[in-house]
This record gives sequence, structure tokens and C-alpha cells, in this order.
Amino acid sequence: MTPEALRSAEHFISRNARLIDRHRFAYHFRSGPPAPIRSVLDSYRNVDGGFGNGLEPDLRGHGSQPLAVVVALRYLDELGHVPDDVAEGVCRYLTSIARDSAGVPPVLPTVRHTEAAPQWRERSDFGGALDPTATLVGLMHRHRICHAWRDRATAFCWSRIAALHWTDPDEAIAVCTFLQHVPDRRRAHAEFERLRPAIRAVIETDPDAGGHVHKPLDLASHPDHIARRLFTDEEISAHLDALCRRRLDDGGWDITWDSWAVSAHNEWRGILTVRHLKTLRDYGRLSADVPAPLRIG
Repeated sequence: MTPEALRSAEHFISRNARLIDRHRFAYHFRSGPPAPIRSVLDSYRNVDGGFGNGLEPDLRGHGSQPLAVVVALRYLDELGHVPDDVAEGVCRYLTSIARDSAGVPPVLPTVRHTEAAPQWRERSDFGGALDPTATLVGLMHRHRICHAWRDRATAFCWSRIAALHWTDPDEAIAVCTFLQHVPDRRRAHAEFERLRPAIRAVIETDPDAGGHVHKPLDLASHPDHIARRLFTDEEISAHLDALCRRRLDDGGWDITWDSWAVSAHNEWRGILTVRHLKTLRDYGRLSADVPAPLRIG
């Protein structure tokens, strides 16, 4: 990807993205500081320790939702550190909503009374699930966030993963996040090897396939990802080429699923543009002149 293409993406971000994603772009590609990201992220935080207020674009309500906590932890993970007060608040929130098994659902029943995408507002299953529990636990292990909920949720994830024989793309991403970071490496690699066929089966390997599908780079977003070895070098290269081709003339990337609200659509485009640029950089497809982010505590 050329410097001119990156500048075009920057113009798109400036015109369309949320403030937090503008700061993320500056941090990742223009030597911007991490402090503005943390500051804006704090405005999405609630007194219960969780996150909401539209941080996840398809969940527009003020109240905290587990999926919004996932977004917050992923953004903080990009910066290299999760502040202690945020970690404590998140653990307190997750403890308050967890089922007996410690698993949490993607969204809570309160979503029915807020502005949200139809798939969430019309959801009827609010039991604990690997998606998002496995992602939350994996990121907590990565950042050495110690808490009783994390330990109980780790046991929940191991139990659910051991019983897993089929999956879906979102669950596969969550499971791989857990297996990437959980301390028991022997067990993690054994479960990953067992699940390899099931995970690969739900990932679309045609680089030019359309529609709301998940492709190799959605799962293995960087070369060191545990799922990278599911795909050949040729497959990854073809998907990187296709990712570059999918960038639109306005400089950004578009969503691949049906839009339910103009605001959510535009916000997702900003998120995806930063995400795809990060993937291209991690796989060596951005110009070497682009500065790397400074990861500090």
C-alpha cells in the first residue's frame, strides 16, 4: 500500500470516523500519543465499571454491555497497558452480570429497550457464551489482570471448549483469543490442534467472496496469531491483495453486512479502516516510511 493510499485513508478518517478512531489512526500511523485514546475511551465508561454509550456501534444505549467491554479492552490492548482502575471496574462489572458458570452473554436483556441492531435487540438467548467470555478472559490473561471472575471464567472457557465440535466465525475468533493467551500452553495448543478443522471450516477462503463472511485476516489479523498456521502463505497473500482492492475511492473500507443505521454504518467504516490498515502493516504491506506506534504504559 502506497503512502498516497495511506494519506487517502487519513482523509477518510478525518471526514468520517469517531474521535476515538481518529486518535487511534494518529497513534498507529502518525506517531500520535496514546493519552487522547484513553481520555476519549473513558467517556464511554459507566459507573458500574463497564462500557456502553455506543462504543460498539451496533449498541447505541447508555448502559454497559459485555460486547462494549470487549471493544474497550481491545483498544487498550493496542496501547500496551490496561490501567488498574479500568481492570478493577471491568472485573466488578463482569462479576455483577455473570451467570453461575461465570460465563457472560454478548448482550444483556436490557438491549431490548435501547437503540441497537436487530440481531441484538431481537436476541432471546442471554446465557453465558464463549463469545465474548473467551475474548475477555484471553485479554485479561494477556495483561495479567488477576481476579476471581477471571479464574472462574477460565474454567468456564476450558469446559466449553472441551465440548466444542463445531463453531461459528465469531465464536472461533473468541476461542482463538483465549487459546492465544491462556497460561496453560500445552493444553491450549492441544485444543487448538483438535479444533483446527472446525475453525477453518467456518472461515471463507475465497479472497473475493462477498457478503457477511469472515476471512483468514479477520481471524489471523497478524503473523504471530495462533490461527495464522491454519492458512498457507499463498492464501494469506491472496487475501492481503484482496483487502487492498476492497478499499474504496474515498480512502476507506466499507462494511460487508446490511446496515441498520446511517450513524452505525459510518462509525463501522472508520473502525474497519483503522483495523485493515493495522493488518496490512502487520503483514508488511504498508510503506516502511510509516512510523510504528510508541507503546508505553
